[in-house]
Amino acid sequence: MGKTGLIFIGIVAFLVSIASATPGIATFYKSYVPSACFGNKPQGNMIAAAGDALWKNGKNCGKTFTVKCTGSPNAVPNPCTGKNVTVKIVDHCPGPGCKSTLDLSREAFAIIANPVAGIINIDYKKIKVGNAKDEV
Repeated sequence: MGKTGLIFIGIVAFLVSIASATPGIATFYKSYVPSACFGNKPQGNMIAAAGDALWKNGKNCGKTFTVKCTGSPNAVPNPCTGKNVTVKIVDHCPGPGCKSTLDLSREAFAIIANPVAGIINIDYKKIKVGNAKDEV
């Protein structure tokens, strides 16, 4: 396969990965213990609470998601770092008090955006683990 073929395959793979991400909103908070999924057992720092749309009656407990900042809905210019972060769902962020799709740990939020922003637009994608039922 020539150089052109490899470039074409790369572009198609990139577009498929973008198309499969879901837009949402992320915020952060400081403490997830106790959590709805794991009680008083800490799960590390790369964690998140799922908003009502992702909670699905706890079906996403323990599932992992890749999250990327795409911008800010407020006045903070250029909050995104350009990095992705992988987080594990450990808690529920119930509405109407929860305004986000994912409420990230402060550590996870800081990897993808400046915490001063407080709230960011995101693209997120569930990491599949060998089963088609694991899709969002």
